[in-house]
Amino acid sequence: MLFKAYDARWAAELIKPHLAKDGLLIGVQNGMTAETIADVVGPERTLPCVIELAGELEGPGVVIRRSPHDQGSWFALGSVDTATNGREEDIAELLRHVGEVEIVDDILSAKWMKLVMNSMTLATAALLGSGLNESYEIPGMRDLMLKAGAEALTAGAERGHKPVPIVGLRQSEIKNANNLLELLVEKLESFTLPGTPTTILQDHRKGRMSETDGINGLVAETLISSGHTAPASQAIAEVTRRIHAGEIKPDSSNMELVRKLVAI
Repeated sequence: MLFKAYDARWAAELIKPHLAKDGLLIGVQNGMTAETIADVVGPERTLPCVIELAGELEGPGVVIRRSPHDQGSWFALGSVDTATNGREEDIAELLRHVGEVEIVDDILSAKWMKLVMNSMTLATAALLGSGLNESYEIPGMRDLMLKAGAEALTAGAERGHKPVPIVGLRQSEIKNANNLLELLVEKLESFTLPGTPTTILQDHRKGRMSETDGINGLVAETLISSGHTAPASQAIAEVTRRIHAGEIKPDSSNMELVRKLVAI
């Protein structure tokens, strides 16, 4: 299912009556939705998925691809229940029509690594109202991204998730990287075309709720509950909430507001 992460529970509830006893429900989503889906349909019918692609739904039936045609679509699948072991390939065969697919052992850590990447890029670029690649050039943005990513890595460790390779990276690249966060950002840059609006900027433009609370907000919640601080994640979530409330608009001037909330 392809829904916003915050819609995962009700969507799974609506799908549940129509899901075969031996069927699988795959949340092709950002965020940590696997447990939510499993809670509704059972872990034996849940197969977590990591997704990376850049696209935009401009209108009904009008989809704009925002990644290069020779790369930029990547998925990972993995089991969290022994009942689904060996069934990953059935879904991988379908997804390979869209992009590269990897079957991984620690799918929840892989989903958290994607959350780390998203924590650095989705809401940060969106609060400035700029495309993903263009946002990197705005003074202070790179530092904000790296602070948010560092907080997300720490939060992942608190939740028992390990740094694992995603989006086509290999374990040796993860292990030997001088700066894992920079590596993730650079990899994402190669997956997106200039002017690409993040999914959260698209949400802002359409006046709908974004997934920021389930990404940066979840990082902040995890860290604070375990005795850490999360200034970058809290600032990103707070500015995003103000945009959704209509108090401010996505604009480069929001970087000054972030500076007041985080020492950058």
